[in-house]
Amino acid sequence: MTTPTGDGIIDVEKARVDTPGCASVAHLNNAGAALPPAPVLDAVNGHLRLEAVTGGYEAADQARELTEGFYDAVAGLIGAHRDEIAYVENATRAWDMAFYAIPFAPGDRILTTTSEYASNAIAFHQVAKSRGASVETLPDDGDGQLSLDALAAELARGGVRLVAINHVPTHNGLVNPAAEVGRLCRGAGVPFLLDACQSVGQLAVDVTEIGCDMLSATGRKFLRGPRGTGFLYVRRDLVGELEPPFLDLHSAEWTAPDRYEIRGDARRFETWERYVAGQIGLGVAAGYAAALGVAAVEERVTGLAARLRDELAATPGVTVLDRGARRCGIVTFTVAGHESAGVKGVLRERGINVSVTDRAHQRLDPNAVPAAVRASVHYYNTDEELDALVSAVRGLATRH
Repeated sequence: MTTPTGDGIIDVEKARVDTPGCASVAHLNNAGAALPPAPVLDAVNGHLRLEAVTGGYEAADQARELTEGFYDAVAGLIGAHRDEIAYVENATRAWDMAFYAIPFAPGDRILTTTSEYASNAIAFHQVAKSRGASVETLPDDGDGQLSLDALAAELARGGVRLVAINHVPTHNGLVNPAAEVGRLCRGAGVPFLLDACQSVGQLAVDVTEIGCDMLSATGRKFLRGPRGTGFLYVRRDLVGELEPPFLDLHSAEWTAPDRYEIRGDARRFETWERYVAGQIGLGVAAGYAAALGVAAVEERVTGLAARLRDELAATPGVTVLDRGARRCGIVTFTVAGHESAGVKGVLRERGINVSVTDRAHQRLDPNAVPAAVRASVHYYNTDEELDALVSAVRGLATRH
């Protein structure tokens, strides 16, 4: 089974052979944590075995080329320079390192979107409370995504210190117009922080085309890397203006008893102690995705998701909740007469993995439902797996 695309072909059969989990489960929870491919497993397990027989420090010394290769692989995947990349233990901490490095002052305005994730929203309000900044939520446009007209109007008003949005929300299938946001922010001279936790690995993401100043992402989701890994991108000419919220002997040099100097590249946002096997594995995952071709991945993922939406929407009693002029591999829906957690449980009993989103993580979104089923496809999923999910959901819907 191969899928022709605009710039290449994804060999789905090979991708499934590379993915041991495909033999035992229909994994449609890639927005939670995707199944890692064998090269990532081999890289992580190989380094852990090396640590076991040689010692952690010694293994790190031997693996220096692999850990350094991580920066090249990630930079190549998103169109950045290697000195703009930092390895961080997860996407939330990567986002935090950038956000808390911004020197907010009383009266500074932070603009965000209705679909912002809970962790980011909590950070916004902590800074608002401690530093006197204000947090303002931009409205949606008619398609349900961030309103560019509203953003332009607020930037024109002045006083905006940061625009911080997600590229892809965690709870519906829309893709926010990140490149258009970047264009508006550049024109206004306002820094732009993009949470790409749910987009890197399923969509083509290029920081130059988007025009973001900072970008955070995780390893465990669509990138198919290890859990407990992530990265941060910070534009070269902005790095020196941001002082990380905490430092150690890796991010800074202790130059005298009472002085230190912070690194000049993005590694100022790292810490010395880290999950070395995870960093190696994340680099391998980035290289694996790049070798497939990000445009090819995006075309297959969005095509599978569109088919799944159509099938579910045609099912009486099922409501598809996805919004946006542009949509991705995340499909959210409810089944009349059934709690979403119950639907998830029934599907898991049938060997189909999905997730559930709930309003507690979406308090800025006036259209959020109490809970919804989230099915998130990846390029290694098949039509047969989608058919199995739709059949199970239709069985539930007819029992309402």
